[in-house]
Amino acid sequence: METKQSVNYGPLKKLLGVWKGDKGLDIAPEPDGIENNHYYETITYKEVGDVTNAESQTLSVIHYRQIVQRKSNDEIFHDETGYWMWDSAAEIIMHSLTIPRAVCILAGGNYTKEDNTIVIEVAASINDDNWQIIQSPFMQKNARTTDFSHKITVSNGKLSYLETTIVEIYGKTFEHTDQNELILQ
Repeated sequence: METKQSVNYGPLKKLLGVWKGDKGLDIAPEPDGIENNHYYETITYKEVGDVTNAESQTLSVIHYRQIVQRKSNDEIFHDETGYWMWDSAAEIIMHSLTIPRAVCILAGGNYTKEDNTIVIEVAASINDDNWQIIQSPFMQKNARTTDFSHKITVSNGKLSYLETTIVEIYGKTFEHTDQNELILQ
């Protein structure tokens, strides 16, 4: 995929393209314990370009869509869309996402680079002044998300991630995790 010449996507440039992986593991809460879902997925990252906020902040933006399917029955059980944004002046990475469970997240963080490897880490918390989690009244009462973290490592045509969401559900606090390794198509 060719990038627009004038846009500085910084570390996000390595995300561009279509990624597929079949080594996914979703560890999710159930009323009587935990559920392990093995999955495969496709994540598509596309260029949006630069956007300017208040005539003083320039963000380089990538749109993505993630479709996750259970290996056991090919059912889609997670459909996520959002944006990754790079503020080169402040060297901040932002990740905004929405899932069709009435939950939205704006996470922020940074990246590290060593040789040909980029590691991106962002986080949000319901109590953070800057990086927040918004959810419907139903979710606040029944399946409240309190914390979110996402770590992506990209190197040599491979993308791996670990995403952790802390959820208050079924009368307990649960660490819901998803992880996978994907290959650039």
